[in-house]
Amino acid sequence: MKYKAIIFDLDGVICHTDEYHYMAWKEIAKELKIPYNRAINDRMRGIDRMASLDVLLEGSGRVFSPEEKVYLANKKNMSYKNLLNNLTPKKLDPDVKETLAEVRAAGLKMAIGSSSKNAKYILGRLGLDDYFDAVSDGTDATHAKPDPEIFLLAATKMAVNPKDCLVVEDAESGILAAKAAGMDAAAIGDAAGPESNPSDYKLEKLSDLLKII
Repeated sequence: MKYKAIIFDLDGVICHTDEYHYMAWKEIAKELKIPYNRAINDRMRGIDRMASLDVLLEGSGRVFSPEEKVYLANKKNMSYKNLLNNLTPKKLDPDVKETLAEVRAAGLKMAIGSSSKNAKYILGRLGLDDYFDAVSDGTDATHAKPDPEIFLLAATKMAVNPKDCLVVEDAESGILAAKAAGMDAAAIGDAAGPESNPSDYKLEKLSDLLKII
């Protein structure tokens, strides 16, 4: 085996909750009467909640206090979590489920490396809460991607050397974080575009991962 462990980003790799994020942030933007569109939403991909809020507030024309920012971020999160109630195990893509089963059967360890503070909740909604050897998320890390902290924490939790880990990511910030951690990176979705040259592999679908490991 070329690798001993695979670290998966969550949103955009294991599941797709981007639309829920978009809807929740759109509510905040409407309340504040500031511009918000898909292009702004795309800039939030792969970064944590407070950094995403800063992106949104660029169009406000005013300065918000730390207390106001916390209030807005928490309000967005409550809306987002309500939307997550739509997630069920039936929403899990069969290709994803089969790929995870194959990786496990091959004897590799698996972890989640996500900036989301809702990672464990999402995994529970999908019926995957006991499926991974480790979960490193926004509740553990103090630095968001492209900082490598989240992936290094995942490797530490699995007791695997970073050089023996492969990261699967759909955001360029995650690809950069993986490379900064000394790990190989497989890009999927938007991250597989030509701008993501740092990635070692490009996947059209998650099951393409099985050709690599």
